[in-house]
Amino acid sequence: MKLLLTSGGVTNPSIRSALVQLLGKPIAECRALLIPTAQWGHPMCGPTSVRGFVAADPASDWRYHSGLGWGSLGVLELTALPTIGAERWIPWVREADVLLVDGGDATYLCHWMRESGLADLLPSLTDKVWVGVSAGSMVMTPRIGDYFVEWPAAPDDRTLGVVDFSIFPHLNLFPTNTPADAERWAAGLGVPAYAIDEQTAIKVVDGSVEVISEGQWTKFG
Repeated sequence: MKLLLTSGGVTNPSIRSALVQLLGKPIAECRALLIPTAQWGHPMCGPTSVRGFVAADPASDWRYHSGLGWGSLGVLELTALPTIGAERWIPWVREADVLLVDGGDATYLCHWMRESGLADLLPSLTDKVWVGVSAGSMVMTPRIGDYFVEWPAAPDDRTLGVVDFSIFPHLNLFPTNTPADAERWAAGLGVPAYAIDEQTAIKVVDGSVEVISEGQWTKFG
């Protein structure tokens, strides 16, 4: 699977160019599946924010993600998948060009990726593109740090470990996401880590990691 791990989405021409390169064709010709699941695990999210993501409102911040002008959009809600059978939903995933995975709580998203079977399917999706925002990116890392765990039922801060580094998103966007906060967060992880702002993405293809940025980012470790 080809990964475009972002903090705030496809927010500038450099990240958009990287996305089109990963897709291998124009965005307007691509079939996208939206995964809003992480939002249900975070106390700041709920029906209104999920609606905004799914509706792909071009006047909102979702213009950088679900509102990019995809050829088609569908919704893949992971909490529903265990009840309908893999023979039904796996073809939906295989027919898509890209999975658009929204933010929220990464441990909640990780739980449902495993429970649904999507996590087990990832290694076979070599031609698919995964575009994550915030928790949708962090879920691919080995750990997110206790700093970012908001789901009360999370057993710990571990996530899927598809990549070997962690991500501190929204650098400088909030008063609690300063470079000093990121440095303290990284010190306790025991793995390499990146702090990235809304104008930065990390592209991962076949184990090769490239930072795409028109903003600020820092690598730790």
